[in-house]
Amino acid sequence: MLKAIFTFIIFLSFSSTAWAIPRAPYDNLDREVPIVLGHPLSDYDFNGIVRLSNCSASLVHFTGQPKTSKAYVLTNGHCISRWGGFLRPGEVIYNQRDSRSMRVYRTLQETIGVRAESLVYATMTGTDAALYRLEVTYEDLESQGIESLEMNFERPLLGMPIQVVSGYWKRGFTCNVDGFVYQLLEAGWTFEDSIRYTESGCEIYGGTSGSPVVSGDNTRVVIAVNNTMNESGQNCTMNNPCEVDEDGQKSIMPNRGYAQQTWWFYSCLTEGFEIDLERDGCRLHKGME
Repeated sequence: MLKAIFTFIIFLSFSSTAWAIPRAPYDNLDREVPIVLGHPLSDYDFNGIVRLSNCSASLVHFTGQPKTSKAYVLTNGHCISRWGGFLRPGEVIYNQRDSRSMRVYRTLQETIGVRAESLVYATMTGTDAALYRLEVTYEDLESQGIESLEMNFERPLLGMPIQVVSGYWKRGFTCNVDGFVYQLLEAGWTFEDSIRYTESGCEIYGGTSGSPVVSGDNTRVVIAVNNTMNESGQNCTMNNPCEVDEDGQKSIMPNRGYAQQTWWFYSCLTEGFEIDLERDGCRLHKGME
């Protein structure tokens, strides 16, 4: 996951210590990474993209949410711990105090520091997602020139163009939705209805975990959160997820990246734009019984 916080060999020169799984190459709030070559950065809008110490993230809002609300930040469930220690299968964190520091991009060259006040939700079961609430409002951030991205409330479409925008690496990727995976198995974790990327364009790597997957039509709409890749062709192991169809047949797609859909959050959303796991029809995992 795990690819995304896995030590990537070409980045080891940035640190005197070779981090072991699952650490990122280094703390990205302590020392900023150089820009990695890829698609022209002018193709991507970094306003509202977030940099974590070990992952990427994005400043997001729900459709209709007032600007006076405390702002949300979206990332992966496996990104919540600064130095690793993944959530167990079936585990959920819900409405816990958390004062994590982050940096939000105004432009590719400019960021401002923000701090979370709580971890609203996090899991690695069914999906791989986490939602933080910041101390500041959307209105506060807009006064500093920072706009949030909108969370899509509908299931994305097969073949739609997408962008994966990484705050950790200041890098963007462009491809399409290649398919939907009934179940994606990685080590002991199971993700449902995952998005598979097309073969070329979204060759993700360490640090891109938690990046928003944005609709490629320049609407600043988040359809998913980037989370893993089959990096060496192994079957259902760490950093090598396998696909499982509705008949239980397993297959692998070497070098393919995956993301988890985010419209599920709307199924648990109250009129006050809070996450309520007991809400009728809520699709998010509620935790171990």
